[in-house]
Amino acid sequence: MNPKYDGYVDEAVEKYRSLMYEQLERADAIKLTKEFTDYESLDRIVIGVCGGDGIGPTITAAAEKVLNALLEEDIKNNKIEIKPINGLTIENRIACGKAIPDDVMEELKTCHVILKGPTTTPHAGDGLPNIESANVMMRKKLDLFANVRPVKVPAQGIDWTFFRENTEGSYAVGSKGINVSDELAVDFCITTTEGTERIARLAYEFARKNGKKRVSIVTKANVIKTTDGKFLNICKKIGEEYPEITTDEWFIDIMTAKLVDEKRRRDFQVFILPNLYGDIITDEAAEFQGGVGTAGSANIGKRYAMFEAIHGSAPRMVEEGRAKYADPCSMLRAAAMLLSHIGRQREADRLTEALDFCMLTDKRLVITGRDTGATCDEYVKYVMERL
Repeated sequence: MNPKYDGYVDEAVEKYRSLMYEQLERADAIKLTKEFTDYESLDRIVIGVCGGDGIGPTITAAAEKVLNALLEEDIKNNKIEIKPINGLTIENRIACGKAIPDDVMEELKTCHVILKGPTTTPHAGDGLPNIESANVMMRKKLDLFANVRPVKVPAQGIDWTFFRENTEGSYAVGSKGINVSDELAVDFCITTTEGTERIARLAYEFARKNGKKRVSIVTKANVIKTTDGKFLNICKKIGEEYPEITTDEWFIDIMTAKLVDEKRRRDFQVFILPNLYGDIITDEAAEFQGGVGTAGSANIGKRYAMFEAIHGSAPRMVEEGRAKYADPCSMLRAAAMLLSHIGRQREADRLTEALDFCMLTDKRLVITGRDTGATCDEYVKYVMERL
């Protein structure tokens, strides 16, 4: 070993040591919460509404308007509270130097479920401080381990539900990579037994309860042998507990191709994926439904749940004065998922049916993101007319 590297390596090893202790403690902490929140047993459900930044406040306000309409009686009877939560803008996060300011996090923890607008994440070269993604931090702090994204296009035989592991993989320590020297940078990918078992079990339970016959595990275990290999093997072992369900395994690169294969894509139903692959492939899948602007997303934990659009904050739209033309459909889909999660299935179905009619059948109004289409407010009024 070359002694000229000793200083670099020693410093990197100390950072790595600290990171490993942190992740081992996190793995132990996962085991502490045993049961999911029982919403039927709650006297009052608190829904936090957090607008984020960019186009987030515009489309979140639209979804909040719909929630208020659908839950009017429950709100009057104090069975549901809709609670605004401010402070998750990029400006406030930079001022505090945190992905989520402490006071905002405390407010989030007072809620049972959260409807969250998109937030801006600084990236290399944009001149902003290296602040971790608010989404990643919320998922970690509230232990929202399952990112659930449905995609349905009945005319094409597509009925997919993606279970993306949300707190591990390549995103687990995304801001804690190590610049070993000017020549070498290292990031980390994390897989734990408990973390993988719970996402796999949630996916298989969903499949069983909804009459799904196939679960597809998607990794790159042929190359990323340790972490992806562990993820694959644990998911397969959980799958053995569900003998009525066929389990198959795919590499992420070929799966991206099979989703655009008209003959094969109808075969898929439920997917389990590590964090990074799930993030990428669900954006591809959303394109079949009309794009990322049309897709909602659930982030499920045992104590908390958060619902959001799958797209970003679109700061360029704001800069160009086009925020009022932002598409609210992603947040409305997320709101429907939220309603279903808290046991308001009738209201969730009403909203889903109204969206399907407006987006797929009637199409009297369309969103283009510009003055060639409807504004966000006009489109929400259009959807509410169908409720």
